[in-house]
Amino acid sequence: MNIAALLTSAGVNIAVCVVLFSLYSILRKQPNNVKVYFGRRVASRHSKSLGLCLERFVPSPTWVKKAWATTQDEMLNIGGLDAVAFSRLLVFSIRVFSVVAVIGTFLVLPVNYYGQSRTRKNLHLESLDAFTIENVKKGSTWLWAHCLALYIITLTTCSLLYIEFRSITNLRLAHITGSPLNPSHFAILVRAIPWSSKVSYSDTVKKFFSYYYASTYLSHQIVYDSGAVQKLKDDAEYACKMFSGSLEQTCKPSLAQCYFCGGTTNFKLISQDIDSIHARTGYTDIHIDARKKECAAAFVFFKSRYAALMAAQNLQTSNPMLWVTDQAPEPHDVYWSKLCIPYRQLWIRKIATLVASMTFVLVFLIPVTFAQCLTQLDKLEKMFPFLTGILKKKFMIQLVTGYLPSVILVLFLLAVPPLMMLFSAVEGPISRSGRKRSACCKVLFFTIWNVFFVNVFAGSVISQLSVFTNITELTAQLAQAVPVQAAFFTTYVLSSGWASLAFEIIQPFPLLCNLFQRLVFCSQEDSYNGNLTFPYHTEVPRILLFGFLGFTCSILAPLILPFLLFYFSLAYLVYRNQIINVYIKKYDGGGHLWPIAHNTTIFSLVFSQVIALGVFGLKDSTIASGFTIPLLIGTILFHQYCRQRFLPVFKNNAAQVLIDLDQRDEHCGRLEEIYEQLHSAYCQFTSSGQSECSSHQSREHIQTPEEDSKTGLEIIQQDISWPPHRV
Repeated sequence: MNIAALLTSAGVNIAVCVVLFSLYSILRKQPNNVKVYFGRRVASRHSKSLGLCLERFVPSPTWVKKAWATTQDEMLNIGGLDAVAFSRLLVFSIRVFSVVAVIGTFLVLPVNYYGQSRTRKNLHLESLDAFTIENVKKGSTWLWAHCLALYIITLTTCSLLYIEFRSITNLRLAHITGSPLNPSHFAILVRAIPWSSKVSYSDTVKKFFSYYYASTYLSHQIVYDSGAVQKLKDDAEYACKMFSGSLEQTCKPSLAQCYFCGGTTNFKLISQDIDSIHARTGYTDIHIDARKKECAAAFVFFKSRYAALMAAQNLQTSNPMLWVTDQAPEPHDVYWSKLCIPYRQLWIRKIATLVASMTFVLVFLIPVTFAQCLTQLDKLEKMFPFLTGILKKKFMIQLVTGYLPSVILVLFLLAVPPLMMLFSAVEGPISRSGRKRSACCKVLFFTIWNVFFVNVFAGSVISQLSVFTNITELTAQLAQAVPVQAAFFTTYVLSSGWASLAFEIIQPFPLLCNLFQRLVFCSQEDSYNGNLTFPYHTEVPRILLFGFLGFTCSILAPLILPFLLFYFSLAYLVYRNQIINVYIKKYDGGGHLWPIAHNTTIFSLVFSQVIALGVFGLKDSTIASGFTIPLLIGTILFHQYCRQRFLPVFKNNAAQVLIDLDQRDEHCGRLEEIYEQLHSAYCQFTSSGQSECSSHQSREHIQTPEEDSKTGLEIIQQDISWPPHRV
């Protein structure tokens, strides 16, 4: 691939971004789309018609100003600690790659380009291989520049990574101590309760904890298998929500207009009939109501946070497969449908999902290899002779080699996050945030393996008709293959990075759903009600993948660095805008995604150092190789120190913190109030599968008091005028 093909790819993606961002700035001002682009901020569904004005149809950068002006405290109030951790990840990436881009562009890139004698040639026809380390002669003294750049990059990354890890850890501790009453601090989840034909699971739990935790045990709540009746009620309420087009009157007796059928029909709500049946048949009696079937799981409540912590960490019996205890998730975070899975099945489910994931990785080799074939025109012409005439055209060559391979790979990768989320759900997680973390790890591994390693391997096989024959030659082979594929990685950043941000901000699927409801059901209200949560399992792996590519190519092919820096800067604005306006925080994972980011960054650093070690060996630079080894060891030691210093705070709550909170509540006389609230905190049977019974709980910040009375029209008018009213 030459510079002209790269510029073609950049031009196409820039055009797509400009069009979509301009379209977004117009669509977000239309009253019909207020639920799509301001779903988090809309408090009332009653909106007035907005008169025509030119400003509604002219692109404007007001959303950029608002995303930039939002402080970290406001982000914490809006999206929780997970949103702040994600935002800090983007800030960290911008800071690191600002240094890396400067070092790579002004130090490494000229050395690579002038590594060999240059002949007169137009720059736009220059091959991208001329900008990689492959262009440097063997034994060149200029390899010292690459070694120095590697030291600067590593020291800068480790310093900033330590600062961010310490900051997120302090925020997590402040989140525990400063947040309102959290029922999960007083509760544990018990699974694998022994079955008895004489007594129920509830009596078994009460006898066990009353005997062994007599001084601290408070009460318990058994988990029930909801069954088909609850599912029928949930489906009926969801259908009611879709047809009525009203948030305030969801699942109340109403007359729904069905214009699609050509008339007016009565939509009878099944939900209220079910509730009336429950009232007549003794809904609270678990022995009569078939819906409430006891499972071998329960939430056990204790009189203090410290007692709950000790009970969760202790081994309850000599048989570790019975009375398994874990810290309870937050009420809104509980994954109710997975708590009834027998504990003995979990290891089988994990093995099954592992086998399924590996099978999917192998199947995915087909589209990756096909995408790599498009970068090798000579091989492509031999495989498909009928394309010879088309591939002779200059523009088609630039389009096929510079744009299509990365686009094809991006389209196939769209199926990965939903499938990995399904695999994570099959494993039986106890919380929704745990399922999302598990899916995040799976997507991260899958994308790094397929986007980087498989592309490198496939490119090596296609171009050299060889594969790694010896594990000892792996480093040397990677050192040769990675610079060759650097051009593909650059175009991938353009297609999967820049374009994905444009599609993220315009929200095509919710926009089409909103349009479909208006056209098909002829609804004049703000129809769409997606209640979207932030897709951390897709966006965190994408950010970390680009960081991995940036570190790996920092001294091998630094031409990718300016494109990455622009992507991180644009992503910072786009994602903050989405968190502020679009996505709703249904639960808070407590920043548990940050250790994943830390581990991946360290892996990226170590891998880049290993590749550099192989390159210096191929270039016969013994001194540079010798200086790289201490850097590699130092990075691993730094990682181990951070794991010992910060990671335990994310795994368990500190006993010192919980004891201080217990003493404070006891001193204030709040314990009786807390005990009363615990009984209604974990309410299983609600329409959304989440606890609505815990009305005493502090709800997530969706609207401020000033925003609560605003209509969709007023939110749009506030967006058009700048600066907005600051809460």
